[in-house]
Amino acid sequence: MQVTILYFAAARDAAGCAEEQVDLPEEVKQVRELVIWLGRRFPLLVPHLGCLRIARNEQFVADDDVISRDDVLAVLPPVSGG
Repeated sequence: MQVTILYFAAARDAAGCAEEQVDLPEEVKQVRELVIWLGRRFPLLVPHLGCLRIARNEQFVADDDVISRDDVLAVLPPVSGG
């Protein structure tokens, strides 16, 4: 299933790109499985896995939400500001 993944802040640094289109493995069907898969692909992302927020088509989603073909998924680590 092909999706677009957008990476922001530390996630962008860990992935080495801001955006990519990928074919997800068959076993990646839910957001929680996506996060685990991303950790395997990008070891530098592992320290952030517990606090990532994932948005699907510009809406934040829960870990058990199902990913669909052609979704746009945004990977957002916590950010601070001042």
